[in-house]
Amino acid sequence: MEVEHMEWVYCPICNNKTRLKIRNDTKIENFPLYCPKCRQESLINVNSLKVIVIKEPDTKMQSR
Repeated sequence: MEVEHMEWVYCPICNNKTRLKIRNDTKIENFPLYCPKCRQESLINVNSLKVIVIKEPDTKMQSR
């Protein structure tokens, strides 16, 4: 019987843990990953525990 290997997905901007865990057989395309720490969203692909960032958000808007 094969043991399931799971890992946390880390934010590509601040490198903190997100609320998402993936297994070695997880495949995700064009997923909007939200980071609760830096409050940014990144578009990612996941394939066999490899996270690839498609697009990082633009710079923050200035508040007036």
